Amino acid sequence: MLRILQSRWKQGFRTVGFPDKPPTLPAMYRGRPHCDATKCQAGCKACVDACPTGAICRKGNSVSIDLGKCLFCTDCTDACPTKAIEFTSEYRMATRERNALVADDRVYEAAKALDGEARRLFGRSLRLREVSAGGCNACEADTNVLGTVVFDLGRFGIQFVASPRHADGLLITGPVPKNMELALKKTYEAVGTPKLVIAVGACAISGGVFAGNPEGGKGAGEIVPVDLYIPGCPPHPITILDGMLRLLGRIE
Repeated sequence: MLRILQSRWKQGFRTVGFPDKPPTLPAMYRGRPHCDATKCQAGCKACVDACPTGAICRKGNSVSIDLGKCLFCTDCTDACPTKAIEFTSEYRMATRERNALVADDRVYEAAKALDGEARRLFGRSLRLREVSAGGCNACEADTNVLGTVVFDLGRFGIQFVASPRHADGLLITGPVPKNMELALKKTYEAVGTPKLVIAVGACAISGGVFAGNPEGGKGAGEIVPVDLYIPGCPPHPITILDGMLRLLGRIE
């Protein structure tokens, strides 16, 4: 027991300083993609053709990237002959509206807080039931790690619960295939009102690589109303935490 206490003492304070301090992200981190239109070659659609989910659209000299579909796979950056597309270190990607996930020439707007009454109800105590709707377990792993000492989600009053009847909302991962549609609907109905829904990852937002498959889904928004979209494949735990805190008005 003494050795355990000594080891813990040597480890020191392990919880990240975010949101009071900027997060420390790995060198290989892929954040919000950006396209420098001035580098694009006229008529070139190499990035559009390379994207496995159709997340990139080009009209004239304007290039837009739908983060709700983006897998952050770098196929576009590898295909671009002029290296016009790059993945930045920007982790603040969560939005309240599905259309806001499209990154183009406009300023990207991060998620805004709930209205006053909803913020009063959920701002200091939010209980979420996680629904893994056909996911590969990548997004699930990054949501689970939020409960560790490093991120310590509970210090913000946010916790995952085992029953939707004890929850204030749902956190959904996976593309929601046909076999999960009824289960998701029943889980949503079991949550008391008012309630929140958070879609985490490209699959939960748009169906990801499974979109268009007869047995696959098109995302949670096709089944239940979504209040917060957190893009990524999977999104970094800091991106998930940032989105939640913005929704609750804890950061701006």
